[in-house]
Amino acid sequence: MHELHLANKILKRVFDIAKRSKFKKILKIKIKLGKIIEHSQEIKPKNLEINLKTLSKNTMAEGAEIEVKCFSRRGVFKLEEV
Repeated sequence: MHELHLANKILKRVFDIAKRSKFKKILKIKIKLGKIIEHSQEIKPKNLEINLKTLSKNTMAEGAEIEVKCFSRRGVFKLEEV
């Protein structure tokens, strides 16, 4: 459930980048995920990926390759590529 909230936040940022860059289609979303804890539960990369795919249906990001890699920083995520 917490992954859904974060996935929505990430996709909003992705769509902002796509709009500014005048993209017609998003082919890849690459994310570095730090250790994020929400309501005593750690955000899991696989669950985040599933939620990103679910939320991207019927959008310019539908079918995009999604790559989530972990790194050591706590409480942050970084968009590496859109």
